[in-house]
Amino acid sequence: MSKVQLKHKVSSCIDDNKTKLHSLSQDIWSCPELAYQEVKSHDRLVAFFHQEEGWRVDSHFKLDTAFRACWHSAGVAQGHEVSLGFLCEYDALPGIGHACGHNLIAEVGAAAAIGLKATLEDEHKLPVQVKVTVLGTPAEEDGGGKVDMLREGAFEGLDVVFMAHPSKEDATYLPCVSEQDVTVKYHGKAAHASAYPWRGINALDAAVLCYNNLSAFRQQMKPDWRVHGIIKNGGVKPNIIPDFTELEYYLRTPSRTELPILKAKAESCFRSAAMATGCEVEIEFTRNQYDNILRNSALEELYERNGTALGMTFTTDEDVLKNESGSTDFGNVTFAVPGIHPYFYIGSDALNHTAEYTAAAGDERAQFFALRVAKALAMTALDLLLDPELLQKVKQEFMETRRREEQR
Repeated sequence: MSKVQLKHKVSSCIDDNKTKLHSLSQDIWSCPELAYQEVKSHDRLVAFFHQEEGWRVDSHFKLDTAFRACWHSAGVAQGHEVSLGFLCEYDALPGIGHACGHNLIAEVGAAAAIGLKATLEDEHKLPVQVKVTVLGTPAEEDGGGKVDMLREGAFEGLDVVFMAHPSKEDATYLPCVSEQDVTVKYHGKAAHASAYPWRGINALDAAVLCYNNLSAFRQQMKPDWRVHGIIKNGGVKPNIIPDFTELEYYLRTPSRTELPILKAKAESCFRSAAMATGCEVEIEFTRNQYDNILRNSALEELYERNGTALGMTFTTDEDVLKNESGSTDFGNVTFAVPGIHPYFYIGSDALNHTAEYTAAAGDERAQFFALRVAKALAMTALDLLLDPELLQKVKQEFMETRRREEQR
């Protein structure tokens, strides 16, 4: 078959499975689960691939709520095997469920993988052997499941990885920055705030000083650095000098190479507040840091070409394209394997992480857009399989971009 015919088959195969793919998405959306607790969503995805012919499934792969499903081509071609990965996310947000549309991410990953597999299993003229891998990656919203899986070697052997994230526009790339969370706890000494305040050590004063230290530090921050946080615990009663307070901050920089600098400066703010008030301080950085995404223009161009052919209109709004927004553990993956993380419109102008977006992610109108992006991802994977020079171009750009990033 020609490339055009194979891409048409990809599209048809995904459309043929739209009912069960919608059911998969709805089941995940209807049962939102938090990071590392995605038991039912995990089990639903594992069952989905067990029911699909030809997939070898590792139900608990590296993490309790992670999985891996693999398919190999018939193996007519000799020598090198190309291994392509499609990622599924399925954790939700506390209180508002799938307000980031991870049910759709899971559906897109599954749809792209089964569409590509169905297209390739009868094609005997591929220049390479093919392995298609689906990785279920928990805890993107909190914790960084992909970072845990990288540490455990889950991405070893993959040549390129694909996933797509719901948004309010189609974009091949939106800036995702490096990020790490930190919890700061101040321990003081309680006392009656009116009768003998001099006997107390005020942990709330430490928290307020910490907050103000960081606010003053913003004057000297680089324009694209971000520090934002909350006081989670500020005491219990006005007439008791607080002996414990707690703050939580997110620290973000455009590049992972700058994040240690920001962390060190923020830590000085935390410690100086303790010194000024006589409190003890605990500083707890999260186990996993999220890295910025390494762009791959070769992959982006292929994806945009396929998306445009399917009717996508990619945003040209510079305010959107240049605005550094959130963070994702997919960034860490892109320092290990070439990858693409496009964003896709789901039929709503609602903003991510809102109740309105939760509703949109579960709306049947999102299905057309989710399946369309799955087709574009699978077609992009097909381009790489049919043209080894394209794949080499993607890999070469990955190595050069990573080297430049590490030299910043």
